[in-house]
Amino acid sequence: MTRSDVADRSGIPAAALSNHDLNRELASLHRTRHDTFVHGSAHALANHDQRSRELESEFLHRFPGRDPDPRRLRPAR
Repeated sequence: MTRSDVADRSGIPAAALSNHDLNRELASLHRTRHDTFVHGSAHALANHDQRSRELESEFLHRFPGRDPDPRRLRPAR
């Protein structure tokens, strides 16, 4: 299996992306989430879920100290 075969199925592995490309891929993934959820097949949604987990996990690994916007926080219940 070549790198292009892997990319055709699930994209370039998150760990192999530059920071810029990782951010771009995450933005694209988040833009397409609603359409995939509403109109995608079960297989497409499962792939989207898997890729979301992979990219988001890599982002959190690279940027563990990200600074949450206080306006986005809610009190704990």
